[in-house]
Amino acid sequence: MATDPTLRLSDAVATGFARRGIHYGWAVAGVTFLTMLVTAGAVGAPGVLILPLQKEFGWDTATIGSALAVRLVLFGLMGPFAAALMNRYGPRRIVLLALGLIAGGLLASLGMTQVWQLVLLWGVVVGIGTGLTALVLGATVATRWFSHRRGLVVGLLTASSATGQLVVLPLLAALTEALGWRAALLVICALLLTAGLGVVALMRDRPEDLGLAPYGETRPLAAPATPGPSATGALSALRDAAGTRVFWVLFATFFICGASTNGLIQTHFIPLCADYGIGPVQGASVLAAMGVFDFIGTVASGWLSDRYDNRWLLFWYYGLRGLSLMFLPFSDFSFAGLSLFAVFYGLDWIATVPPTVRLTAARFGRERANLVFGWVFAGHQLGAATIAYGAGLSRTELASYLPAFFAAGALCLAAAGLILTLGRPAPQGVPAATPARA
Repeated sequence: MATDPTLRLSDAVATGFARRGIHYGWAVAGVTFLTMLVTAGAVGAPGVLILPLQKEFGWDTATIGSALAVRLVLFGLMGPFAAALMNRYGPRRIVLLALGLIAGGLLASLGMTQVWQLVLLWGVVVGIGTGLTALVLGATVATRWFSHRRGLVVGLLTASSATGQLVVLPLLAALTEALGWRAALLVICALLLTAGLGVVALMRDRPEDLGLAPYGETRPLAAPATPGPSATGALSALRDAAGTRVFWVLFATFFICGASTNGLIQTHFIPLCADYGIGPVQGASVLAAMGVFDFIGTVASGWLSDRYDNRWLLFWYYGLRGLSLMFLPFSDFSFAGLSLFAVFYGLDWIATVPPTVRLTAARFGRERANLVFGWVFAGHQLGAATIAYGAGLSRTELASYLPAFFAAGALCLAAAGLILTLGRPAPQGVPAATPARA
């Protein structure tokens, strides 16, 4: 049992779960779900706040977009280093550090008046903080705590991330409209505190800490050797993975995934709606509807990824997403058109993650999966940052977002073809210590 008083509650909960035949991994997955949902809300908040910042400070879309691009780049580039830090110090400590950074950056931004402060606080501080939790946290928890149902768990945790970005937005939009953008940020900080208390009470780093085997295993795994310095581990994983074609295909397709989700829809959908006379609350409500359908689609994707060829799943996800983005400009932004887009696009918002995580684990092995996926996720956020800035520039220079939407749709169709160039992965259970050079 733990001597640290902050860990005693998790010991008690684990004992109670064991009596009822429930694996404690589900408790860890639950608190991870909450953490990723709340931090994702912090990631998505700037999409609601672009218009209020323009009104208060007179900053144009390209200027604000540049700060958000910095946030998205750091959000992605922190992924592999976050994985290495979790391997060395444990997810619990890193998650608490991340929540503190995000809350600190948001609280400090309440008094900002200059663009450089926006870049520093929302770009750098919040970018690093959210990057420490991001999708790598979900991949780490799923691979450590679950052997069976891993795809389903990845789907649930991924859904919490994407849904948090979308479902929280109507609340923030309503608060911003009624009380100002600073009140909206204070609500995010309160949610971050709630998640932090859950992590303190229930998060444990590995099942071995409680004498448990991962869910689906019969014996506890041997404790891994203590990793080397975090930067060394992350860069070593990149060096090994970069020598394989598999890595670059996953990196390129996830670059396109980020460009067609976080960077475009999450960041610019509400201002796009404003161009067609749709207010921020109504635009955020459409995003919330996408969040509901995203939750369904991503959980279903996790279930499917445990059963079917993940390459073909990604082919359909990217292809259908590309078609939906190309449809949006022709929807006339009517209630019926936006509703159809919300359902069609929402089901596919981030359904790509469970198959991508499983392909990464199958090709690079359990212990290095989160490190390699961290670099793949960096590609996701580089794509998001590229189009976050590019779409803002398109709006400023061409007075239209539509070229960015057509470009993102075409890229998704290219990703659908690219993913099928991968060979079939080795069956689960076949050692993957040496990455395949397919």
